[in-house]
Amino acid sequence: MFDKFPILAIETSQASCGVCIFFDDDKFYEINVKLKNAHAEKIFEIIDSVFKISGIQLSELGSIAVSAGPGSFTGLRIGMSAAKGIAFGHSLPIIPVPTFEALAFQISNQLDDNREFIIANKVNIEEVYFAKFKVKANNYIFVQELQIKKSFDTIAVNNDCLIFGNAAFSNISSERILPESYPKPEYIAKWTKCFGEEKVQYNLDFLQPNYHKEFTVRDIKK
Repeated sequence: MFDKFPILAIETSQASCGVCIFFDDDKFYEINVKLKNAHAEKIFEIIDSVFKISGIQLSELGSIAVSAGPGSFTGLRIGMSAAKGIAFGHSLPIIPVPTFEALAFQISNQLDDNREFIIANKVNIEEVYFAKFKVKANNYIFVQELQIKKSFDTIAVNNDCLIFGNAAFSNISSERILPESYPKPEYIAKWTKCFGEEKVQYNLDFLQPNYHKEFTVRDIKK
């Protein structure tokens, strides 16, 4: 059983820069800032603020959980770098949390049992990250594992299946796609509480986000 509390949870995979200090389901402190391209500028300011609100010191932390991907290449790097900097300085373990699974866990707590849902987020203008889940007892199981699809592909989906994210598909109306595309920091911590024991990392030298795709720089056509 995971027992390294309190957890400092960091979520920077998409537009929001979020931090949570999590003691248990009934006691946690969370701050989210949604400001374009401000993760690097705001992350340590937010971390400092949430420590002040919670009333604890860094020395009292048990672990750090960080959203590990997929998501924004830049955002994931900033979150992981912040987590590693704090962990190295205070001899703390890091738990890299699969971003889609934390979001699936969050969504599963809002839906009825056996309800199927899809999470689909943009990779770039040509591709999307895609996974399909089913709710089981306020938890989730995979129906289709995480994969990369071409943007505006058609997808087979029944009318009862919910779709979350910021992607688009040629056969799905945009009004049908719910904008929940990243987990709250609270659920980065809650996922860690439930599933994080086997993910604990003490050797941090080579710990990197799981981008699920190689980062490439495209030539600009003149």
